[in-house]
Amino acid sequence: MRQVELLEKVLAYDPAADEDLLNRAYVFSMKAHGSQKRASGDPYFSHPVEVAGILAGMKLDATAIATGLLHDTLEDTVATPEEIQKNFGADVLRLVDGVTKLSRIELQSDRTRQAENFRKLLLAMSTDIRVLLVKLADRLHNMRTLHFIKDPDKRRRIAKETMEIYVPLADRIGMQDLREELEDLAFAELNGDARASIIARLDQLRTEGGSLVDRIVDKLKRTLAEQDVDAWVSGREKRPYSIWEKMQRKNIAFEQLSDIMAFRVVVPDVAACYHALGVVHQTWPSVPGRFKDYLSTPKQNGYRSLHTTVIGPENKRVEIQIRTKEMHTIADLGVAAHWQYKQNGGSHAPAPEAEARQYRWLRELLEILDQTSDPEEFLEHTKLNMFQDQVFCFTPKGDLIALPRDATVVDFAYAVHSDVGDTAVGAKVNGRVVPLRAVLRNGDQVEILRSKVPAPNPTWLNFVKSGRAKSCINRFIRQQQRGQYQELGKAILVKAFKEHDAAVTDKVLEPVVKVLKLNKADDVYVGVGEGNLTSRQVLNIVFPGQKDDEADKAPPLPRPHRQSDQGKVGGIPIRGLIPGMAMHFAGCCHPLPGDRIVGIVTTGKGVTIHTIDCETLEQFAEQPERWIDLAWDPPSDGEKAHGHVGRVNLLINNEPGALSAVTTIIAKHKGNITNLKITNRTTDFFEMFVDIEVRDVKHLTNIIAALRATAVISSVERARS
Repeated sequence: MRQVELLEKVLAYDPAADEDLLNRAYVFSMKAHGSQKRASGDPYFSHPVEVAGILAGMKLDATAIATGLLHDTLEDTVATPEEIQKNFGADVLRLVDGVTKLSRIELQSDRTRQAENFRKLLLAMSTDIRVLLVKLADRLHNMRTLHFIKDPDKRRRIAKETMEIYVPLADRIGMQDLREELEDLAFAELNGDARASIIARLDQLRTEGGSLVDRIVDKLKRTLAEQDVDAWVSGREKRPYSIWEKMQRKNIAFEQLSDIMAFRVVVPDVAACYHALGVVHQTWPSVPGRFKDYLSTPKQNGYRSLHTTVIGPENKRVEIQIRTKEMHTIADLGVAAHWQYKQNGGSHAPAPEAEARQYRWLRELLEILDQTSDPEEFLEHTKLNMFQDQVFCFTPKGDLIALPRDATVVDFAYAVHSDVGDTAVGAKVNGRVVPLRAVLRNGDQVEILRSKVPAPNPTWLNFVKSGRAKSCINRFIRQQQRGQYQELGKAILVKAFKEHDAAVTDKVLEPVVKVLKLNKADDVYVGVGEGNLTSRQVLNIVFPGQKDDEADKAPPLPRPHRQSDQGKVGGIPIRGLIPGMAMHFAGCCHPLPGDRIVGIVTTGKGVTIHTIDCETLEQFAEQPERWIDLAWDPPSDGEKAHGHVGRVNLLINNEPGALSAVTTIIAKHKGNITNLKITNRTTDFFEMFVDIEVRDVKHLTNIIAALRATAVISSVERARS
């Protein structure tokens, strides 16, 4: 596209456009890219000009089109930000910088680089959506010329990135035509054989049916006109990727698809939409379950239309979309159409509440960005948010909440607000109490029951569907674990420093912070609590040159504790631990109240509690600083003993009723079976392990004694692994 052609295209829809800005940007970009060539052999400058042409097709303002001309100058030429600002102003520089990738920064992997680029793009487009429009135009032209790249792996990587990031972004801002073209171009690269097969089938249908689309359009026009509906009607075949995706999603053959052809009916106003729908349903039978009203409940990207599928003219199943002219423009151009109306001050500019709803997804992605420190985790969560189909639910006040398909009550709670999600303990759906993992359906009214104390459960991660919910839960877990590790690490260091007649303070730990290049003393405590840093390492830095004889010490055995050492962890009566610290019971020895126990500081888990005779402890014999003296604290008067799980190994006669005898004995002795697994089976015997919830080691010993007295049981032992 020549300079004059670009100007004419812009002035055709915006006579007041800044011609001087566009001319200067055109010349600057041409000189900056100089003799650079693209993979096709064309001058590199042809790319920014084509991007500017795509943006002009969206009818954007001169600033956005100048950005399209300049978008690669910072990344691929010697042009500097100062030059861009001096020649074109701060607005253009901000947009160009937002589109520019981080390719100059050395990152760990291609995937991390992709995630970092996406983070920057998201931050930039949150302040000006034109950044995203320029980026999408850039990607569209790159995909149109993808076949010129010789390296097949690079082509596939670009096509996959397009599918994973740019297609859902285009969908989220309502740019359906651009999204469909990106999908089809990526589909051609990722699965060319499938695309060719679908195109061949479509060609066959056209050969057999002749001008079927034209005939159905003509019939629709005449039918609507007879009922005084003023309508513009068009029809088209769906794109190959849309057909293939539906075949995959519904697991059906090409012949079973009902809506290969889609027809659009454009009418003057909303009332005419419903009038036209009535005419269509009176004339042709509708297909049950195939009607969607996006007028009363618009999609999150602002899309509005009536969709219905009917057994139409010539007994063909066809999809019909009914909308107004403004809705039709927005369906094709999405946010670009809103931008036109906003710039021109038109009467069809979106209302503030509609605009807020349209950009709610962007605010949610920014919140995920704020809560997620790892770029790859952020990318996964945002892909979750962008990819999935939606269900629409309501708050008790009638506010609409859009959620991913198969979303749960917890997803709804976090969609309302992160504080609502953190304090959720139950819910009512349509007035009925349901569990938090209940899956929501379209139209459900949801009331969240809350507690006063935030306490997200890590198990929620197993069933939530939205990226927002996952990021909020992970953030809370990280914060909670850090606090626990900090408490534990401080307690370990206090004990270690006592042996050197010293006290632990932030000032004392300053040399450690400096040597290990940490941010503050709290990071030292967390490192020790996690097990990534030992108390011996800290002491060696604080007291350099002191003789280190701790390695020769034997691991300590549990000993009587003073009353001041007592602390019940999560309601579990164990002396020697700080309340609230991260801990869990070892799966190798299954410690029970009454056993002699010891704690091991384990990286990433806090304290792991073992029995003193556990064979695993041999691995830590040379690391005495990781051992903590612990003991069980009997429940106080009136306090109910907590259930603990003990494991037994059984060898049982292979005869009828043997398993029943085992379960009956355990039940009679007030034990509760939590897990049972047969590990080996022969003609005469079978071996199994049984996990039994008991009060303490004495309770388990009584059950084992009763099992040994049973004829069908050959042997029973408490499991130690």
